[in-house]
Amino acid sequence: MQFDDNARLDASEVEDVRGSRIPGGGAAIGGGIAGLVALVVALVFGIGPDGPGSPSGGGGPAPAMSSPGRAEQSCRTGQDANTKDDCRIVAVVNSVQDYWTQEFRRRHRSYTAAPTVFFSRQVDTACGAATSAVGPFYCPGDRKVYLDLDFFRELRTKFGATGGPFAQAYVVAHEYGHHVQDLEGTLEKSRDGLTGADSASVRTELQADCYAGVWAHHATTAADESTGRPLITSLTDADIRDGLDAAAAVGDDRIQERYQGRVTPDTWTHGSAEQRQQWFERGRRTGDMDRCDTFR
Repeated sequence: MQFDDNARLDASEVEDVRGSRIPGGGAAIGGGIAGLVALVVALVFGIGPDGPGSPSGGGGPAPAMSSPGRAEQSCRTGQDANTKDDCRIVAVVNSVQDYWTQEFRRRHRSYTAAPTVFFSRQVDTACGAATSAVGPFYCPGDRKVYLDLDFFRELRTKFGATGGPFAQAYVVAHEYGHHVQDLEGTLEKSRDGLTGADSASVRTELQADCYAGVWAHHATTAADESTGRPLITSLTDADIRDGLDAAAAVGDDRIQERYQGRVTPDTWTHGSAEQRQQWFERGRRTGDMDRCDTFR
């Protein structure tokens, strides 16, 4: 995945609070294998505060990164996105929201932008207090995406994904899929508290995967409104394979087999590896959000 070196990034779409906490309150956030707390139905990659997703520092060399709390100043151009992990996420956020803004406008609707919050270790949100253990998540209470960038290392070291820039992009695009669901009024459907392969929770997560695929379909053609040019200049087959690999790595069956030694479909909240890949690919092939109705 390559960004236009000369493109200007809109860092105002990201709130970088790494090394600090955001004031807030509410119920604690859970997630993953054990199930989702009702107020935060959109947790997608977390395994719960005491599960294997807990922060441990991971392994391997640290990625190039701006100073904590400085992404707004350091991430200015596409060249920054091509060389720094956090700036790459800023660019992906820009691209995803550029696409959804244009798609909503095409449908004669208004898209409301959602910030992504970079945090480290723990954060308070309108949905409650969260630690890095829950993984990336969307909070409908304040309409923000929350992300500890160390998760991308854990995606490789703990979940077995191959990694790569587009694996990161898939995660971000999935969370914005939840934001689209929130704007569309479909996010409420997963708040029944039920689990299982056919549950509303699983259908909600698979639809967010499909929406991530829809963005991927348009990623190299959705133009930045300030320049009229796409922010992402190339997306290769290898990039897509990295995204599909990441989708499979966080399938309920893969996580359960890795950490429980058995697969229990009646406790699923996010869908199997195969389902997650299939719905992402459905969105990517069609580029049509109307083909992402997992509830029918």
